[in-house]
Amino acid sequence: MRIVAGRHRGRVLQAPSGPQTRPTADRVREALFNIIAHGAPSLAGERVLDAFAGSGALGFEALSRGAGHVTFMESDGAALAVIFANAKKLGVLDQVTVQRLDATKPPKAPTPCRLVLMDPPYKSGLARPALAALQAQGWLAADALVVVEVAAGEPFASPVAGLAIADERTYGAARLVFLRALGGA
Repeated sequence: MRIVAGRHRGRVLQAPSGPQTRPTADRVREALFNIIAHGAPSLAGERVLDAFAGSGALGFEALSRGAGHVTFMESDGAALAVIFANAKKLGVLDQVTVQRLDATKPPKAPTPCRLVLMDPPYKSGLARPALAALQAQGWLAADALVVVEVAAGEPFASPVAGLAIADERTYGAARLVFLRALGGA
């Protein structure tokens, strides 16, 4: 698994072993960030949340493309160790916060994020409660873009008032659901 673009383009990332983690495929990450690059918000200097982070590939891709800071939320200890190792290898420890947390029970956000990336286990049903909890705890900025990766055939509707599905794209087994804050830019 490699970073697709930006200042760390081509750098190889470690991934946790075992069936608990399913890293987002390179081509899906490339498509996701190309879509983000052609819309708002710009990643330049932004705060990003990578919930259900796994290897951290989504967050590290955001950093490579100019994000200022990424908070990684992950509940698995082995995955957290991989995220730390990847951050150290890339030399970005000062731009990340790694938290051992269940994204369905987050603490109050220190600062809202304009980009929230969520990749819960497919067909787990965790996307809806996590999104509601993240919003309730202040993780979503008023103009946030939230991208949720679900299985291609998995049902998903916005569970949160004030967010609406703006777009959906399917790439093989993965479906990206783009949600925008209704009052945001």
